[in-house]
Amino acid sequence: MSQVYSVAVVVGSLRKESLNRKVARALAELAPSNLKLHNVEIGELALYNEDIDANPPQAYKTFREQIRSSDAVLFVTPEYNRSVPGVLKNAIDVGSRPYGQSAWSGKPGAVISVSPGAVGGFGANHHLRQSLVFLDVPCMQQPEAYISGAGTLFDEHGKLSEKTRPFLQTFIDKFAVWVERHQK
Repeated sequence: MSQVYSVAVVVGSLRKESLNRKVARALAELAPSNLKLHNVEIGELALYNEDIDANPPQAYKTFREQIRSSDAVLFVTPEYNRSVPGVLKNAIDVGSRPYGQSAWSGKPGAVISVSPGAVGGFGANHHLRQSLVFLDVPCMQQPEAYISGAGTLFDEHGKLSEKTRPFLQTFIDKFAVWVERHQK
């Protein structure tokens, strides 16, 4: 039997019924048996402040441990102003500190951006990838995942459309291979 890898899923939207959360749930359902996806919530993280790292809040400790204990990380994010949402950038900063103790380091990752607009979150996707280089997160390059027209991905009952399923299946299958390849 192959090893099962724990994947921290970080959704860059706080909305309970966001399209990004729906895509994250769909990916969890489509994931091959060697991946176990679990959401790591970011909404309770106070804005990063180095002054409080000597005695970090419990939300910081919990978040860092959830990332640290995962084998890989998957980011599912909308685009705000051609970049990632502030809440996601804050989570990245919280997980990367204190300096030299980054929870992200060495974890294989992937980015999928989801937007109702025509560009599919291209700006957010690439902006996030820039941060991942510094964080030492080897990021899957192909298939690139910029999903536009996200309002049409799900039917009125929240079921993933059949036209989108093959792309997401290919993405998560390739990610499973990427995760396995990058294990220490």
